[in-house]
Amino acid sequence: MDLFKKHYEKILLGGVLLILAVSAALLPVMISGERDDLRTKAEAIINLLPKALPPLNLSTQEVTLRQLEVGIRVDLTTSNKVFNPILWQKMPDGRLVKNQTGDEVGPRALDVTKQTPLYFIITFDSSSTNDTGVMRYGFGVEDQAALQLPKRKKKPYYVNVGEKNSAFQLREIQAVADGGMEFILELTDTGETVRLSKDKPFKREDGYMVDLKYDPENKKWASQRVGGALNFAGENYNIVAITKNELVVLAKSNQKKTPVPIVIEATK
Repeated sequence: MDLFKKHYEKILLGGVLLILAVSAALLPVMISGERDDLRTKAEAIINLLPKALPPLNLSTQEVTLRQLEVGIRVDLTTSNKVFNPILWQKMPDGRLVKNQTGDEVGPRALDVTKQTPLYFIITFDSSSTNDTGVMRYGFGVEDQAALQLPKRKKKPYYVNVGEKNSAFQLREIQAVADGGMEFILELTDTGETVRLSKDKPFKREDGYMVDLKYDPENKKWASQRVGGALNFAGENYNIVAITKNELVVLAKSNQKKTPVPIVIEATK
């Protein structure tokens, strides 16, 4: 105990020096660990992948570019009234009609009020035996779309298997379950093979017939076909085509064809 009292300063100093020596020995390890930690943090910051930027909203610019591509169109023909004043036309009855769009008078003012399909029809009508004992089969052919009136009437034909006429050739006759007969014909105009029987005639849509009106002159025409003649707006016209959706008229003076859309309203 006396020894400790006499030398406690030396003991205390030795302990402090020991602690300092241990700390000095551990210092490189601590520095290395701190350096590694700092390097890891730096790499995490330097190599951090940035978030993708949201796509730019270029809708306004795209609209502007499209407008530039199309360009600006100045209408100096239809809506412009400085260089193209509205045309007023006098009708035969003295009325003045405002022709603002160009379609109020003339062929485009035609209106189709009714459209009727025209058919090519073949019916089986009868069978008989001639003087030589040969069976003959009677058919009726009706061409409603024919240009000439006599050709629209039903025309009878009497043929046997293999015989041909201007409308068809009878290729074959087959018996059916109810005891009747089915006839196989080859059409002369198209080469198409068709079947028909007593109760099921052949029927093909070949054209149209229309009723027309022309409001500027209060004119009406019924049952008009291809080839029909019309007179309106001071001009003679011929109907040159009628389809399901369109009527085409031809002006005699200048041979100009004008299509007229067929739009039939339920109220007409």
